[in-house]
Amino acid sequence: MMFDMANVIGLIGSGIMVVAYAYSNMATRLNFVLFNLLNLVGSLFLIWSLTVHYNMASMALEIVWAAIALLGLFKSRRTKS
Repeated sequence: MMFDMANVIGLIGSGIMVVAYAYSNMATRLNFVLFNLLNLVGSLFLIWSLTVHYNMASMALEIVWAAIALLGLFKSRRTKS
């Protein structure tokens, strides 16, 4: 296993997304901005990693994940206004 920068960034992104998932299951009141921001950052890290070590299925999943997180952020922002 190679520990190049792309793999390290991908592992960090995966970790961030796991933290977001754990948070969503443990929080008594979910902060949707935090939840979606964690998901967005995690997916962007993984997308960057996948530009080096490409996998089409994973890239498609991360692009959709990032899009859903962005929609959630826009919805949260619009609800506060």
